[in-house]
Amino acid sequence: MRSAVFPVLSIAASSALFAGCAVGPDYVAPKIASPRVFMGAKAVEARSAAPATSASTDAWWRGFNDPVLDRLVDRALAQNLDLAQAGARVAQARAGVRAATAALLPSASVQASGAKVHASTQTPTGRLLAATPNFDREGELYEGDLVAGWELDVFGGGRRDREAALAQYRAAEAGVAAARLAVAAQTADTYVLVRGLQERLAIARGQVETQTRLVETVRLQREQGVAADLQLQQAVGALEQTRASLPVLEEGLEAALNAMDVIQGAQPGTYRAELATVTAIPTAPGLADAGGPAELLRRRPDLVVAEQRLRASNAQVGSAISQYFPKFSLSGLVGTATTSSSALFEGPANQAQGVLGLRWRLFDFGRVGAEVAAARGQKAEALAAYQQSVLRATEDVESAFSSLVKRESQERTLAAGEASLAKARAASQAAYGGGVVSLIEVLDADARLLAVRDARAQARTEAARAAIRSFQALGGGWRDPSGADAG
Repeated sequence: MRSAVFPVLSIAASSALFAGCAVGPDYVAPKIASPRVFMGAKAVEARSAAPATSASTDAWWRGFNDPVLDRLVDRALAQNLDLAQAGARVAQARAGVRAATAALLPSASVQASGAKVHASTQTPTGRLLAATPNFDREGELYEGDLVAGWELDVFGGGRRDREAALAQYRAAEAGVAAARLAVAAQTADTYVLVRGLQERLAIARGQVETQTRLVETVRLQREQGVAADLQLQQAVGALEQTRASLPVLEEGLEAALNAMDVIQGAQPGTYRAELATVTAIPTAPGLADAGGPAELLRRRPDLVVAEQRLRASNAQVGSAISQYFPKFSLSGLVGTATTSSSALFEGPANQAQGVLGLRWRLFDFGRVGAEVAAARGQKAEALAAYQQSVLRATEDVESAFSSLVKRESQERTLAAGEASLAKARAASQAAYGGGVVSLIEVLDADARLLAVRDARAQARTEAARAAIRSFQALGGGWRDPSGADAG
């Protein structure tokens, strides 16, 4: 007994000695060189004084001051099925952490059995036993045991597995935040697209009404012999050309309305009535805090996901390296076994067993080396993916800022052009009525005015969408869950 105790104590002491360390590299966050400010920050800050409101990166969509948009985003965040999938992935990752934690702890189970046997005498063993004096073919066996086992994590492979599982859990949590940000941005973007298409349709339909009145005027003039048939056909052709643009815009609007319902986790058509009342394209708010590229590492949930995956791959390198070292385990059994149920738990029926186990892949180092190389390759891939994600995040911000500023500048220019062309159109209409200019000049003025109004509506739409992309690129609307533990 004494000789069996010392090895057990020796292994336990070794386990305690190595409890604070684990083989493999400890995680060190990679250093990312980035500029202090965004190139487009000054231009964005300059335009932030113009809008009536500024939006913080938290709940940024409320900065558009549109109750319908607020309601749609809130519903999408509550019902979107992509978010439901992301939440389910968190539950799976949390279970993985618990499993990895449980693997570090001792396990125990209770085993019990009772059997009655009527032995055959026709088997080789049965014939041999039958030849024995007083052989009894009837038999009973009862056994009940408490079995415990513990694989000692001497070299930290199990701890590295738990570290990887915890990083995957944190990545899943940040994935939920990334999905929420994407859903909010997608909802807002689709809403702006709907309002933009509605305004473009209203412009086109208004132009159809204007050109219809012009056709009636020319038709009346032809009947009176004042206008030629050529002029009537020109006016009708221009009218039909404008009418031809309506189905394309209506198709786009139908698709956007269907997409909006799906984003909210509903069948197409479910919430369409809420958008039936046409309102203006929401004005892009100012950005209260654009921050700098360095802050993206904290504010962008997709970057948190990428870094946690890098952390997990680093831990998996240590887990693979631990396979070079032996695995020690302790197991024991305490119970009772007897051929008579009345003798259970009596002294002669009691039994106990202790086992010190050793498992070592001593002659499998080639495969272990391949596993380590594969783990290191996965870590290198995860590092490159993280670095690429950081670069693309900065690119997203710069591109969104540039688009926002340029589209707003375009809208202002088009507004001035629209005012001039509206006056030109009115003047040409009056001049045509007085016989000073031809119908072609009136139709040309109509076409130019329609084009500039449509372009201005598109510019306002794209400016609002660029603001949405800016907030999304900045990682708005979430809180960093770093430090959370799955328990």
